[in-house]
Amino acid sequence: MENYDTMGPTLAFALVGVLGVGSQWLAWRLRLPAIVLMLIAGIVVGPATGFFMPARDIGPLVQPMVSLAVAVILFEGGLSLNLKELRDAASGVKRLIFIGAPLGWLTSALALHYGAGLSWASSAVFGGVLIVTGPTVIAPLLRQARLPHRPAALLQWEAIVNDALGALAAVFAFAVVRVSLDGGDVSNALLWTAAGFLFAGVLGYGAGKALAWTFRIGRAPEYMKVPILFASVIVVFAVSDWVTHESGLLAVTIMGLVLANANLPSYEEIRRFKEYATILLVSGVFILLSAQMDLAAMLSLDWRALLGVLLVILVARPLTIMVSLAGTTVPIKERWLVALTGPRGVVLVAVSGLFAERLVSIGVTDGGLIPPLAFAFVIITVLANGFGLAPLARWLDLSGKEPPGLLIVGASPFALVMAESVRKTGLPVLVADEDTGRSRLIRAAGIPVFQGDILSEAAENSIELAGYGTLVAATPNDAYNILVATNFVHQFGRKQIWTVAREKADRARNALPPALESQVLGAGQTLRELNEALDAGWTVQLSRLTDEFGYDKWRETNPRAMQFGRVSPAGDLTLLSAAAPTGNGKLPPGTRILAALPPKASEARAAERIARRSGASNGGSDDAAKDDPTG
Repeated sequence: MENYDTMGPTLAFALVGVLGVGSQWLAWRLRLPAIVLMLIAGIVVGPATGFFMPARDIGPLVQPMVSLAVAVILFEGGLSLNLKELRDAASGVKRLIFIGAPLGWLTSALALHYGAGLSWASSAVFGGVLIVTGPTVIAPLLRQARLPHRPAALLQWEAIVNDALGALAAVFAFAVVRVSLDGGDVSNALLWTAAGFLFAGVLGYGAGKALAWTFRIGRAPEYMKVPILFASVIVVFAVSDWVTHESGLLAVTIMGLVLANANLPSYEEIRRFKEYATILLVSGVFILLSAQMDLAAMLSLDWRALLGVLLVILVARPLTIMVSLAGTTVPIKERWLVALTGPRGVVLVAVSGLFAERLVSIGVTDGGLIPPLAFAFVIITVLANGFGLAPLARWLDLSGKEPPGLLIVGASPFALVMAESVRKTGLPVLVADEDTGRSRLIRAAGIPVFQGDILSEAAENSIELAGYGTLVAATPNDAYNILVATNFVHQFGRKQIWTVAREKADRARNALPPALESQVLGAGQTLRELNEALDAGWTVQLSRLTDEFGYDKWRETNPRAMQFGRVSPAGDLTLLSAAAPTGNGKLPPGTRILAALPPKASEARAAERIARRSGASNGGSDDAAKDDPTG
């Protein structure tokens, strides 16, 4: 007879997938930190209700699955560590790794011993694990907070590299504790442990170089590259971990770092696919780990445990960062931002749980306190940084206070009037074009210009894309516009990417596949037609709606207007196309309509002719035009 006391692995995996992805979607809709919602979801279905218990419903495969998922997550993190992107953060990153990691280990161990009351053995092991700051948590927080390049790079590199170093520190500490309790030779144990980590580094480096060579010379077809990568990550992690426990994280991180700096032509496609896989894995692992949280153990923690946690977060972490970055060119505000941002995630819980079991097995009884302490760190730091990073960045003047602005690719008369109009709203605007002559007019108007190819490495290294939420590709080259749109869809999202209409786009032989289609700005005019309209006297203007002058009245007053977008009272820019609704009478007062308006003289003459024929004026009369509060 079937046992209905457990849901079984199949249903359990389905539940984890629904909760993980559903939490991320809900966080996107509500503009909340996704990690916070995943943590709440896992606790609700797990220890709070007992509906889902990973150990019961999935069985002994939970720990190996979590370990492999963490390995893939760190490998993907390594893939994002391109040395060319460090720029002005290079010296700070080196200090956070070579000074911050050992200093953080020491200060965290001291806080745990004197604050939480843990033994020196448990403090040394858990203090090493606390070096990690969680790339699974940092990545979504950086997307939300829109930080400048340098502090974002510092947090990202520290999170990924120190995750592997934290596991290594815990292994070293555990080796010393075990040998000391057995009365063995500590130096010999450390030597063998170091040899194991050296093997892990060589294995990861060699595997990365071998894969880069294989992909570069075409020894693997395109459709096989991602499966080969997945298989290689699992093999490298498993072999390295088999030689020395927890060294696999170092091996896969180095492997990803090598591939990230190999200049592979298919690197972007590989990295993006791995990011999608990582989102699924992060969701699943976080739900699994929070669902198996021991609430009784959490509630048994006393005030000293809370004191230890707070000492690590508020004393050990800031002290470590400030000492590590002392003497660098990193401004003091950015140092404080990094110092007060240290969220912990799945790696901390996964690794600390493993070492807690090992400590208890060799007679260190207070090692059993490490798992609930680890969850306490995750809960406190995720909540504090999840809700506090963006306000902290704004308070320190390190995050854009205004809504994301507009990036226009292609300098032209149309780009100029669009940029000038949007800039009047207070939103940041940037025009990118590699042609000096075309850019000169934009620069003369005082509008920021990036002189160069928007797809170049120089653009990637110098443009802070976090400050722009919408992109318009409006060059005379239709093929280039398509290339720009498809290249940036990952950063901006498909709904925020726009192009001008293509020449001869209505012909069947010129139709594009859906994957290459982009939203067409305005009423579907090409760049040539838009520039010709400006030459004929059309003007791009902003019209503010009021209680008396609503959208319907504006539409009646400007029947021939070509709408391009609107700016909400809060300052959010929304572009419009002929294929989408261009507005309605329910738009709130304070909304500004961005539109091209025909020459006023021709409008007046047309209105007079209509008035003479009908004996009555309409919304296009001079009086109506005077009521139009256009900028």
